[in-house]
Amino acid sequence: MKKIFMLMGALAVLAGCAGTDKEIEADKPLKEIYETAYAEFNDENYEAAAAEFLKAENQYPSSSWAADALVMAAYSQYMDKDFAGAILTADRFMRFHPGHRDVPYILYLRGMCYYRQVSDVRREPGMSVYALQQFQQLVERFPKSEYAKNAENKIIILKNYIAGKMMYSARADMQKENWPSAISKFQSVVSGAQETVMTPEAMFRLTECYTAIGLPQQAQGYAEMLKLNFPDNEWTKKLEKKSGDFEQGLKSSK
Repeated sequence: MKKIFMLMGALAVLAGCAGTDKEIEADKPLKEIYETAYAEFNDENYEAAAAEFLKAENQYPSSSWAADALVMAAYSQYMDKDFAGAILTADRFMRFHPGHRDVPYILYLRGMCYYRQVSDVRREPGMSVYALQQFQQLVERFPKSEYAKNAENKIIILKNYIAGKMMYSARADMQKENWPSAISKFQSVVSGAQETVMTPEAMFRLTECYTAIGLPQQAQGYAEMLKLNFPDNEWTKKLEKKSGDFEQGLKSSK
């Protein structure tokens, strides 16, 4: 608020000068705007810093510093936890500077904006999918980038997270005996997230689901798949110890 009042006071003093307020602001040297922006950033006034960097880009869009101003504005917004604003600024950067050397960083930053908004498995609104898309695009387009390795690690985390969300929903379907929905979700984990820690359990649950609806051959298929691909996994051991109707269903297919 102090900064706003100071700005209003300065404009009042200049009101008698020729030209509009916009013209007066446009006369402010780019170097001066940058110095103010970095001073605000160094003081951790990230919102004010972002506003100054955006002002620099807006008033001097043809400057060689314009792209850097957008990068710093997006980073300032990210540090301020204004993830929506940072994403919009990153999108503007990609629209006007698609071939810039900082594109890998912007992809990474945009991915991190979504990644930081990932919440509980039961309430996650889809940010994990958006983050995954950004990190995958970064790795595919710039595999040798300094951000690629970190992005690869985030991809593994996100795939497990997304698979976990799917598993949570599928288990709930099993409890309601909504077998078609549960089977579809478990199959999605098996086919789309094979490298995740959720895959063995998904195969085990598919064996249970198909046994429950009286399709022992399909159940046997997933049981064999589980044993073949994960012979020492805890879910394979549970499969071997499983008794009752489940075991009877498996035996009937032989």
